Amino acid sequence: MTKRYYEFRADGTLPARAHDVFCDMVLEETRPGVVLRGTVLDDSHLHGILEQLRALGLTVVSAYPLGSRDGEDPDR
Repeated sequence: MTKRYYEFRADGTLPARAHDVFCDMVLEETRPGVVLRGTVLDDSHLHGILEQLRALGLTVVSAYPLGSRDGEDPDR
């Protein structure tokens, strides 16, 4: 898998202490949950992010790639 820029949406509240877990990602608190955007290096990294969200008690609603050029942010 090539590095890709992903967006993750999850329902629930991300505890303040958990913000550091996703320090390399853009975090946006929304109603009713959280949106994370950032580069995913490979399948293992993708599954690790999903597991971290679940371990924090969040329900993952969606996870999808936004860009594919070496993880580049497609909005730039």
